[in-house]
Amino acid sequence: MLRSLYAGISGLRSHQTMLDVTGNNIANVNTTAFKGSSVQFQDTLSQLTQGASGPQQGIGGTNPAQVGLGVLVAGISTNFAQGSTQATGKASDLMISGDGFFVTRQGNQTMYTRAGNFDFGPDGRLTTPDGSLVQGWGAVDGVVADGGLVGDIQLPLNAISPGVATTEATLGGNLPSDAVVGGQPLIRDIEVFDANGAARSITLTFTKTAAGWDVTGVDSATPGTPVTAQLAFTDGVQTTTGLMTVNGIDLDLSEVSGFAKLTSISTTEKDGRAAGKLDSYTLAKDGTIIGSFSNGASQALGRIVLASFANPAGLEKAGGSSYRATFNSGDVQVGAPGADGLGSLSSGALEMSNVDLSQEFTNLIVAQRGFQANARIITTSDEVLQELTNLKR
Repeated sequence: MLRSLYAGISGLRSHQTMLDVTGNNIANVNTTAFKGSSVQFQDTLSQLTQGASGPQQGIGGTNPAQVGLGVLVAGISTNFAQGSTQATGKASDLMISGDGFFVTRQGNQTMYTRAGNFDFGPDGRLTTPDGSLVQGWGAVDGVVADGGLVGDIQLPLNAISPGVATTEATLGGNLPSDAVVGGQPLIRDIEVFDANGAARSITLTFTKTAAGWDVTGVDSATPGTPVTAQLAFTDGVQTTTGLMTVNGIDLDLSEVSGFAKLTSISTTEKDGRAAGKLDSYTLAKDGTIIGSFSNGASQALGRIVLASFANPAGLEKAGGSSYRATFNSGDVQVGAPGADGLGSLSSGALEMSNVDLSQEFTNLIVAQRGFQANARIITTSDEVLQELTNLKR
């Protein structure tokens, strides 16, 4: 039989594979974080019809004569180039800008994906559309244990930010120097908290004197124990320390000024807070999930990790926009986004497919013409065989 028949058949098979790969790329043009593939061809073994010979005295050498036996698919590689950004506005949608893969778990199987279309389930765990659980590091009292064992990312839905006792407060603004001595006092209330987060108030009463202002502080928890201090000013600038302590809480009035016709004394800063419940969360570029509590406190709830491989092209596509590690992908390295060469995360956006339709349609034409040409090899070889059989009538 003619060798060209089998060469044509190998060409048909190879170009059919190219058509399959190209068709799959086009089908996934709108798949989140899909990475297109491409086919590489190589020739098969060649049959040696004449060997090479070296030059000798009076005669030159000859080159080998070989007849190729067709083509085969050398490999199908995945293009991990960054896809375009698609803004969604959904806080749990995440996009990796740069290298890396999200780590997910389904049962005992660990998978890797670039698709960040996640949701928090009713139990607070962060999941993919197929139910896989996104992995990361947990946080204890707002501190993330970087480098530890990864586990399921979970929002503590019933988390409480504990109350913190007030220990100090700062007042600023101005006390009017032209106020009437002994006239109507100025009263300011400062809300403070005990260790259980229970609120109470410290009342400061400012009374104008000939030397400046007298300040009387009373804590509502101990109303019978007032504390007094005196504030003096020269050309509107305070000349006293402006410090006083009311029931263990340090009050700093050193920044209060004393110019005329301006009353703006108020609390500018204080610590302490009541207990609060988790209201919402935000995501930082380093993968940290930051919880916002009803008492104004913010603290880390966990951190999403990313995985990297020495040879990402060695990963095996496992369906569901996920990949599985293989012997040729290298060992997985897990780290925080933005560190050790890993990309950063963006919240409210997704990575689009990196399929280039213009390139894929061109590949369709190339594959189709290649298929037609190889089909013509078979028909031509068949005609030659027909002529051969017709020699005997």
